[in-house]
Amino acid sequence: MKVSVKWNGKKFDEIEVAEALPGLEFKKQLFALTGVEPDRQKILVKGGTLKDDADMRSLGLKEGQVLMLMGTAGELPKAPTTQTQFVEDLSDTQLAKALKVPAGLTNLGNTCYMNATLQCLRAVPELQTSLKGVPATFNQDARSNLLKSMSGLYTQLANSGDAVTPLVFLQVLRSNFQQFAEQNNHGFMQQDAEECWGEIISALSEKAPGFDADGLVDPSKKFIDQYFTGETISTMTCPEAPSEGAKVEVGTFRQLKANIGSGVSTYMLTDLENNFVETIEKNSESLGRTAVYKKVTKITRLPTYLTINFVRFQWKASERIKAKILKRVKFPFDLDMSSLCDINLLEKLSPAKLHLKKVEEEKAAAKKAKKNPVGEQGPAPMDVDSTSQSNAVTNQAIMASLSVDPSLTNDIGCNPSGQYELVAVLTHRGLGANSGHYIGWMKNEKGEWWKFDDDTVSMVNEEEITKLEGGGDWHTAYIVLYKAKAL
Repeated sequence: MKVSVKWNGKKFDEIEVAEALPGLEFKKQLFALTGVEPDRQKILVKGGTLKDDADMRSLGLKEGQVLMLMGTAGELPKAPTTQTQFVEDLSDTQLAKALKVPAGLTNLGNTCYMNATLQCLRAVPELQTSLKGVPATFNQDARSNLLKSMSGLYTQLANSGDAVTPLVFLQVLRSNFQQFAEQNNHGFMQQDAEECWGEIISALSEKAPGFDADGLVDPSKKFIDQYFTGETISTMTCPEAPSEGAKVEVGTFRQLKANIGSGVSTYMLTDLENNFVETIEKNSESLGRTAVYKKVTKITRLPTYLTINFVRFQWKASERIKAKILKRVKFPFDLDMSSLCDINLLEKLSPAKLHLKKVEEEKAAAKKAKKNPVGEQGPAPMDVDSTSQSNAVTNQAIMASLSVDPSLTNDIGCNPSGQYELVAVLTHRGLGANSGHYIGWMKNEKGEWWKFDDDTVSMVNEEEITKLEGGGDWHTAYIVLYKAKAL
């Protein structure tokens, strides 16, 4: 006897039915035709669906009868290897790992100044690579031990879903710098975060290894010299005695001081520019009396990471405290340092600066093109994925392709464009540097801003960062960290 079978919009005619065999054998025939495995087949027959052990003679099939087959061809889905977990069933630690929330640091008693500093410095991935080049065993070298404990702490933070207790690092910090072990009747005292930042950078400058031209850790190089140190040239002249000639000095800096100007609010870059021009009264040998000198400073080398400290605290001798200046200081998310650079450096920065400007224009054009309605003419989107470009070739190769001056191309850790982006802010809330509360705010590689309030960590938007400019009783920017924009 022959029947027809319909399946998935198809019809298979003249299928031979061996009535003497059970239903499973008929299913095997259909499997050969359709790819639907026997245990997934549902064949509609009189009384229901065809069973594997069914007697085909008892079904009352007729010559040319059409049967309906239901079932999906292909492999049966496998059971999941791991049990499905729902968000509400996750612990706080599991949830933090699943959402990739960075770990916070436990406050061990007025240690927010240290916690905020450490979290801000996590915005420097090169530092963590450098620290891995320090021998792991502790010894009698206090500075080396500080770097080892710092490296271990950063490893814990990277792998933990819970807040990390920085007890070892705190103990080593206090053994290196006794001022952080100062106590009163209530226990360990609050300290100045800017002082903590400076001491940690100082220790890193002694022991943290730098990098060679291939990006490998090189113990003969100094990380802080490469990535955090800028260079300046200062020229001092006396308008009253032009015959004296100019006195030229060269110097270095690891952070720039922004002395807050007058007015209701000021701009960080304006305050820096004002600091680079000084009026000094001193004795003039040619005039034989006190004269007014003008000192102008310009930057001759910009580091990859630029630290700027807002001078918000002034010592009040009468009250014996560091009083706080609450004035609003506006700081940008994108910083152009060209106005503070020496003319020779400006010329060298030009190719990379123009390149970044072109990249930003292309990004803006691509963004605008995506907004155009269908059918409306507009500029075609352009490939402006600078991240993938940076991954494809080394930074030196990019600079070489832009004809950047060799003195910059060969200077590991310098900023070849003078263009920066904000990556961290350390804030203070309160009236004195040795009181109140410190918090770290850091931007990760995805461009997400995170607030690190000791062991409490939360994501924030850029509007929250803008509110840190000051001018009221809120967290006020004390230190800002900028990173050279990627080419």
